[in-house]
Amino acid sequence: MSGSSAGAPGERSAFRRLTGRHASRLRLLRGDRWGWLVPTVFLVVVVAVRYWRDVPGSGEDWLLMVPLLAAALCSPWATAVFGGLALVASRLFIMAEPGPNLRLERLALGVSVILLAVVVSFLRSRNLSDLARLQNALLTAREVVVRPIPPGWGGVDSSAAYVPADAGSRMGGDFFDVLSTPYGARVTLGDVQGKGLAALSTAGAVVGAFREAGYHEQDMAVVAARMEDGLRRHNALLAAADPGHEPRLATAVVIAFRADGTHVDFVNFGHEGPLVLGPRGVRRLPEEQNPPLGLAELTGARRTQINRVPLDPEETVLLVTDGVTEARDRSGAFFPLVPWAQSFLGTGGGRSAKPDTLLNALMQALAGHTAGHLRDDATLLAVRRTVAGTPTPRHP
Repeated sequence: MSGSSAGAPGERSAFRRLTGRHASRLRLLRGDRWGWLVPTVFLVVVVAVRYWRDVPGSGEDWLLMVPLLAAALCSPWATAVFGGLALVASRLFIMAEPGPNLRLERLALGVSVILLAVVVSFLRSRNLSDLARLQNALLTAREVVVRPIPPGWGGVDSSAAYVPADAGSRMGGDFFDVLSTPYGARVTLGDVQGKGLAALSTAGAVVGAFREAGYHEQDMAVVAARMEDGLRRHNALLAAADPGHEPRLATAVVIAFRADGTHVDFVNFGHEGPLVLGPRGVRRLPEEQNPPLGLAELTGARRTQINRVPLDPEETVLLVTDGVTEARDRSGAFFPLVPWAQSFLGTGGGRSAKPDTLLNALMQALAGHTAGHLRDDATLLAVRRTVAGTPTPRHP
């Protein structure tokens, strides 16, 4: 899986479980291709009950529900068809019982309900079209920040997933990227304070600074300074445009894979420490050693602390945002990431699992823990050095 899309069958299943509640709600509003079944079944049931029970005047009024159901689930043309069928069925039942029920008032009521249902269906369809265009625009903007990562990019195997808490908008402040640079692969993952377009815009500023400085600068201290400066300038621009704008912060981690093949340079800006999984078990990289991006001036931090930590080729680094570690089950318990990682390594093949296998298992565990109900966006990135001759299969 890469970017915001799911790849392998297991990953797609876990993604559907994590977003199923929101997605099913959107499908219900749109009707999809099976929306016509509901008014059809309702029409058949009412006609059958009216015919077999043969109780005078017991089904005609219920038939008015058919176009109303179609208005909520079908196109305007389908709504008009269902309304016509309901009206014909109602007239046939009434004609079978001559009497006061043949009054024109009942016919006028039926026609009025059908016209109202068609209008409602038209307005609903137009609003859903506008919503679809808005979602496509937001998704396009999101992909500028969270872009697909090609297989083996930068000399590392990687697998990433972005699971929005709101599957309708897919708009949050999480970001990640993997760079291929003259100095080796460089990886970042982070989370911007807040939600909405402002958070997405801020994430774009931070990841844009990382992409530019991470490629051109060899010194990781300079890369860190450029990311801090990029966020500072972005906040200054928004404050100038809107005096009521509140500066936004961002937590982030940056990992630079060194050419020696055994170490990485690691920078943590107020983020939870990533986990390293390998034959030696699970360990956590240093966390929250530097203030979050956007706080350097307020805290007076003059120097960014950079750690050089050992990382064997068979070890995988797992980076996540707080949407994973703070995911709750129905009782309110947080997702136990470290115990889960230890349990995963204890399974067969867990110690040599590839990034996509690790991420697939984690997403399935997360979906089971939350029952598909995420309260915050969850971003996951697993990365390790590429083993020569054994490229990792990818599903862009």
